[in-house]
Amino acid sequence: MLILRLLGGWCLIVAVIALVYDGTKSLGSGGELIMTPLGKHWFDLNVTSLNLSQAVIERYVSPWLWDPVIITILAAPAWVVFAVLGFVLYFLGRRRKKIDVYAN
Repeated sequence: MLILRLLGGWCLIVAVIALVYDGTKSLGSGGELIMTPLGKHWFDLNVTSLNLSQAVIERYVSPWLWDPVIITILAAPAWVVFAVLGFVLYFLGRRRKKIDVYAN
């Protein structure tokens, strides 16, 4: 469960970095709100892995998984995707309270 909390925390840190990135671009654009899609970040960082992921998923998993499911995720703002993923992972990895069934 520690692994899930660590991954969740990492995702939340990435979400904050992406939000700051979009915020600084928005301030520099003269007041226009800019929210960079996750797919744009992935494309800018490593287009080869993006294309390879698409090919592998469409060929070996299912074409409908790439379009519309993953395309929808890639079109969402990066900070939203990482924030949701971070909260879900952190929630799944949380420490649960032990219940004493023999207590009166």
